[in-house]
Amino acid sequence: MSDAAEFIDEALRRESSWIRAEQAQARLGIGLHHYGSSIGAIRGTVRDALRRHPRLAHDEVTALSSELWEVPVFERRLAAIVLLQSKVHLLANTDLTRLEGFVREGRLRELVDPLAVDVIGPLISGLEGQAKARAEIVMDRWARERDEWLCRAALMSPLRALRAGGGDWEAFVRRATVALDTARAISTEAEVVREAVSSVLNEVAKRRPELQFPSPVP
Repeated sequence: MSDAAEFIDEALRRESSWIRAEQAQARLGIGLHHYGSSIGAIRGTVRDALRRHPRLAHDEVTALSSELWEVPVFERRLAAIVLLQSKVHLLANTDLTRLEGFVREGRLRELVDPLAVDVIGPLISGLEGQAKARAEIVMDRWARERDEWLCRAALMSPLRALRAGGGDWEAFVRRATVALDTARAISTEAEVVREAVSSVLNEVAKRRPELQFPSPVP
């Protein structure tokens, strides 16, 4: 384990609470282990780790995120997301491959949504030219995927930009329409996609009521 990963893991263990761990286990299911560290402790730990290792460049940041994510502990995976959010300006369109793996393995709103809204969306917003075009093609592919969590990530990713008055509304509508069509062929998990569309529409409606979705969400 790298020094940075060891520091984060040990700090999260020190901040653990068996009561919070049991509550998280009951709420999120049995797919992951839980230390029971609070969200504030996770953010503070990542902040402290970055102070201890101020010279982390792109490769070190992405490697650390994978190292944290590799162990199936919820708090470690959330720490990986907070790390990437803090260093999103270092990320490139080629990092979407790594992030796709995280989304496929995440399969929880509590992991996929912050990945999409706070990492993937800002990453794409910061790109230009061919790199941005390639990233948009990746989002189009995710929206067509039968993996409902990839669909959800593609749909949630532009939320910050749309909420702030920017973003590509037509691209969201196109992807949402494709994702909903795909979701109709998926049985119980279709709600994951429908909920994502509704969440974005509800947030956008508060600030930009002129933006209209062409049909009701089924």
